[in-house]
Amino acid sequence: MVISTKIEEALNRQINAELYSAYLYLAMASYFESHTFKGFAHWNAKQFGEEQGHAMRIYKYIFDRGGRVSLDAIAAPQKEWKSPLDAFSMAYDHEQKVTGMIHSLVELARAEKDTATERFLDWFVNEQVEEEDHARTIVDKLTLAKENLGALFMIDAELGRRE
Repeated sequence: MVISTKIEEALNRQINAELYSAYLYLAMASYFESHTFKGFAHWNAKQFGEEQGHAMRIYKYIFDRGGRVSLDAIAAPQKEWKSPLDAFSMAYDHEQKVTGMIHSLVELARAEKDTATERFLDWFVNEQVEEEDHARTIVDKLTLAKENLGALFMIDAELGRRE
């Protein structure tokens, strides 16, 4: 069955959202790189790649269902933050927003009786649980660290080991 126009348009908006997410994480990587937090930069650069992968997963799915991908402009993300906590708090808030978008897509797929898209989105629902958990855990650690540079550099080193 060919994808409906409603689902196609919604998935295209999600591609744009995933690419914005990638752009946001790349901006964060750049910010951290310029502030000598190489581990935070590494973590965000990895996240940049993950978000691109999410966009490509949707891209492929649209074509697999006989649809057409339509790309829109990507807004420029914020470039500076007050602290690592400020940046990761923004990342956590952003991931919560993306979770809401994914849940709305699931609801649309149900309303449209598009079981294939609903099943396809299951992966994203599970992925968002993981994304929120990772961001929240980092925010919690940074909240405990406060302004303690030793603690910040320990967290930085930990995030630098992300594979």
